[in-house]
Amino acid sequence: MAQGKNWLQIRAEYVIASSLFALLRHLPVPVANRSAALVAKVLDRSIPKLRRVALTNLTFAFPAVTQAERNRIIDGVFETVGRLLVSMAHFPRLNSQNIQEWIGYEGLEHYRLAKQEGRGVLVATAHLGNWELSAFSHALMTEPMNIMVRPLDNPLIDRLVERYRTLSGNGLILKRDAARGVLKALKKNEAVGILIDQNTVATEGVFVPFFGRDACAGTAFVKLAYRSGARVIPGFAFWDAPSKRYVLRFYPKVELSGDPVTDTARIQEFFEAIIRQYPDQWMWIHRRWKTRPPGEAPIY
Repeated sequence: MAQGKNWLQIRAEYVIASSLFALLRHLPVPVANRSAALVAKVLDRSIPKLRRVALTNLTFAFPAVTQAERNRIIDGVFETVGRLLVSMAHFPRLNSQNIQEWIGYEGLEHYRLAKQEGRGVLVATAHLGNWELSAFSHALMTEPMNIMVRPLDNPLIDRLVERYRTLSGNGLILKRDAARGVLKALKKNEAVGILIDQNTVATEGVFVPFFGRDACAGTAFVKLAYRSGARVIPGFAFWDAPSKRYVLRFYPKVELSGDPVTDTARIQEFFEAIIRQYPDQWMWIHRRWKTRPPGEAPIY
C-alpha cells in the first residue's frame, strides 16, 4: 500500500483517474482538449505551490522576462499537461494506421544511424512536450523501445498507466532495476528512453550549470553509455500549434568525452537550449534546483 494513503483514498484516486481517461477518450478531441485544459486549471488553482515553484524557477532562468510573461509560460505548462492527458487517454485507440493524425517525425535518420552502429541507443529525453506520446508513437511508426519508469505512489493508477504505456509494444524498465534492465536491452541493440531532466540527490549526481544556476544532475545515464558503448541521441515530442499535432524530433548523437561531469553538463546544456525554444512545454512546476551545493541556502 502506498505510504501515507489508506485503501479508500487509493481506490478513490483510481476511480477519478480512470474515469477521466474514459471521458477524454470518448469526447471529440477538440472538446477533450478543452476539458483537459479545464482540469489542468483546477490543478493549478488547487495546488498553488506548483505555480509558486514555477515562478521561482522562471525568475532566475529568464530574469529579463516580465511577470506577466512568466505567468503566460506557466499557463502553457498546464496546457501541456492537459494535452498529454488527452493523448494518453487515447492510447487504446491509437495504431499504426491513425498515429500520424497525432504526431509526425523530424530527424528519424539520426535514430536509424545510431541503431546501425549495433550497440543500442540511449534516448536522452525530458519532461518536455509529450514524453508519453513520444515513446508510444515511435513503437507504432518505427519499432518498440524500452522506457525507464518510476512507479507511481498509487498502485492502482500505476498499473493502469503501465498498461497504457505498453499497448504499442514498448517494454518497461523499473528504476530499481535500471542498470541491469538497460544494459540487457542495449546488448540486444534496442533503444531505451530515459527522462534525465529532474532533480537528483547529491549522492547520485553532480552539479552542472543549468539556466545560470547549478543543478544536481544524475551521472548514471552517461555511465550506462560508457559501459554499453550505446549511442546517445536526444529526442522530444513537441506540440506544433499550427498543425495541431506533435512532432517527434530526434537530434544527432551526442559525442561523449568519457568524463561523467563533462558529459552530464553537455547533455544538460543541450536540454537548456531546447527548453529555451519551447519554454511553455517544460515542467517548470518541478523543483529542479532543490538539491543545493554544500553551504548554499535552499531555493524553495
